[in-house]
Amino acid sequence: MSVPSAAIGPQPAHAARVPPGLAILVLALLLSIQPVTTDLYLPALPALTRSLGAPVAAGQLTLSALLLAFGCSQLAWGPLSDRFGRRPVLLVGLALYTLASVGAVLAPSMDLLVAWRTLQGAAMGAVVMCARAIVRDLYTPLAGARAMSKALTGLGLIACLCAPLGGLLTEWLGWRVALLALTAYAVATLALVALRLPETLGQRNPHALRPATLVSTWALVLRSPTFRAFSLLTTASYGGLFTFLAASSFVYLDVLGHTRTQYGLVLLSTAAAYLLGTLLCRRLLARYGIKRTVAIAGALSASGGLLTLLAAALGWHRVEALLPPFYLFMLGHGIHQPCGQSGAVGPFPQAAGVASALNGFMMMLAAFAIGRWLGRALDGTVWPLVQGVALWSVLLAAIAWTLVQRHAPQEPAHGR
Repeated sequence: MSVPSAAIGPQPAHAARVPPGLAILVLALLLSIQPVTTDLYLPALPALTRSLGAPVAAGQLTLSALLLAFGCSQLAWGPLSDRFGRRPVLLVGLALYTLASVGAVLAPSMDLLVAWRTLQGAAMGAVVMCARAIVRDLYTPLAGARAMSKALTGLGLIACLCAPLGGLLTEWLGWRVALLALTAYAVATLALVALRLPETLGQRNPHALRPATLVSTWALVLRSPTFRAFSLLTTASYGGLFTFLAASSFVYLDVLGHTRTQYGLVLLSTAAAYLLGTLLCRRLLARYGIKRTVAIAGALSASGGLLTLLAAALGWHRVEALLPPFYLFMLGHGIHQPCGQSGAVGPFPQAAGVASALNGFMMMLAAFAIGRWLGRALDGTVWPLVQGVALWSVLLAAIAWTLVQRHAPQEPAHGR
């Protein structure tokens, strides 16, 4: 089953030998649990809010509480994975996710649904954090960006299916059946990890959970300008995406009057743009290296956000005017995420779990703040969505053109 490590690119010392196809498949499934948990759920959000007799703000809490738990839990899962390994943390996380998914399906009230979604988010933190750390276990930073782009291409394919599937299941069978699909995904992923994935951490850190070690490791990671640059990049990119995801179900369904199936197709098209971005990322990395690739993506991001704002300012409050510019933002997102996530953990081969956790925490802290703001800002117009995306796109471009250019590692571009 094993192949020489050269087959999947340069690896750090002591890296586990994982077949290249298996490595990308597992990474794609682990990383995809996040869009499965959100994209498949979003078409059901207005319906479940009405079904449980709750206000819009409470419905938003099922998403923002999940993401806050997702971000905060990684601060615990990261050191645990550095101490005990990625595999046991993954198995526990996927098992807890499955349990929470069943609880969410059966929840009789909004309060209980929020509680189960919070547990689901905490479990999801273990899964996604370990996936990013596994990339550092198996690959050097530039090879890791390429591997991450391949895995995120798989994520894009899954995300393309999630949105229309969630809309169809909600339309035909109800929102509880849509949530049940999350359980099926978790069980399948748990089986693959349990049966096929070996431990990837070459050397466990027996002191990783000691308070003094934790504090010094967090300080080491946070002091790194490379970590800060790439983590701010991924945070701003995810901030723009999350603003769209959290607001679009209400804007497209309630303001623009689309059906759930039509809204599912809207999400499918944005996921397809993201998928194309991940494919473009690999081509740009091969030709230009990380710095110029991220700079090009910054131009795409800024163009998408500002053109969306311009369309709204001109009074074009229609899907055919507002959606195409957002595709540019999603192309950029497909480049920023693989470069940013691999770049954030790149300097820390012995503390990849902690670096991955802090990177994830920053993204989800921003998402929680956006969700709380949108719970108050959604006013029956397109403006909260449009203004939020425009703000994040400008900030994202500024980070891509300044901090990343200063602090990204110097690596030679590889011509085709």
